[in-house]
Amino acid sequence: MEIEERMQRAEESLKEQFASIDAISLFNTEKVLAAFREEEIALRHFNPSTGYGYGDEGREKLGRIYARAFGAEEAIVSPALLSGTHALTVALFGVLRPRDNILFITGKPYDTIQGVIWGEGNGSLKDFGVGYEVVPLDKDGKVDFPAVERALLKGNFRMVYIQRSRGYELRDAFSVDEIGKMCAFLRERGFEGCIFVDNCYGEFVERKEPTEVGADLIVGSLIKNPGGGLAPTGGYIAGKASYISQCANRLTAPSVGGEIGSYAYGYQQYFQGFFLAPHVVAQALKGGLLIGKCMEDLGFENFPKLQKPLADITRAIRFNTERELTDFIQSVQEVSPVDSFVKLEAWDMPGYDDKVIMAAGTFVAGASIELSADAPIREPYTAYFQGGLTYEHCKLACRAILKKLASS
Repeated sequence: MEIEERMQRAEESLKEQFASIDAISLFNTEKVLAAFREEEIALRHFNPSTGYGYGDEGREKLGRIYARAFGAEEAIVSPALLSGTHALTVALFGVLRPRDNILFITGKPYDTIQGVIWGEGNGSLKDFGVGYEVVPLDKDGKVDFPAVERALLKGNFRMVYIQRSRGYELRDAFSVDEIGKMCAFLRERGFEGCIFVDNCYGEFVERKEPTEVGADLIVGSLIKNPGGGLAPTGGYIAGKASYISQCANRLTAPSVGGEIGSYAYGYQQYFQGFFLAPHVVAQALKGGLLIGKCMEDLGFENFPKLQKPLADITRAIRFNTERELTDFIQSVQEVSPVDSFVKLEAWDMPGYDDKVIMAAGTFVAGASIELSADAPIREPYTAYFQGGLTYEHCKLACRAILKKLASS
């Protein structure tokens, strides 16, 4: 079958899913617009600030619109949060104290967070006397609720940690509904501590966020979904006011908390990116489905299965050989607007156990809301594809991938 015909048939088969994604995008755009209007956002809120940033209206209003849109009491949104991992670290160290314990109920956390939790001699939580227990997922990649209940009965936990996205695992991302059931289960079993959700890659994929179904804190990166492709850096922490205050004390200092923080370059990109984010997320979701469908038609297994509702923007595609894997990643780089000419090589990326090959020909360096793909070089050979600011760019990437694999 010709490539164009294959893509056209894939689009036809995905019409209902595309319509559902568009409806969610409209709902979330209305929600974000309402937050802007309720907070009376004005041009002055885009202005830069310097020094301590006392009374920085832009910083304060940015946090308020995130809190409103995410159904949270308060939020920190800051360019001083350098990545998703950094935002997660600030939140963890903000809430946890020596002799506290964390219970991970969605299996081992993502590679870069493992060093934050149990690293040796690197300033990890373990170094500061914070303990942890990991409950593996069951054979279907779901939370093992009986094992969680047993852990709660024998342990004294200050925090329960939920990772929404798959990381480098071959499980589906957890939906907001599933996270809501986790939160209800924990409260019904008497857990009174902080329910903490790594929300990276999940924002605006569904109509609700985890803070609307029982989570106390959610954390993410602005160069993923909520930055809308415009935020040049940054992260957010949103949730209950008491926990946000603790996180602000960690981000700055206990004596000043969220009262300081300047940004000399202005906030327009952050506000505008958040406004565009629901639409951009929808573009990425549709692009991922198209590529996933075409790859499935060629016999390559996809996660999540194409018939399942989506809970984040990532798609895992399993290959038979390392060559197929690297050809896929290279194809994404070659169709990128930036550094399309670069020949990719796997390297020892900081925070990862295996060499990683990454396609990220992006306007914002490393932004995974833009068209990108990466993979650890290990069996089973699995590429993790995400992003795409426009569906058109995703279609061009799909065509390039199919051509590359056909010639391999």
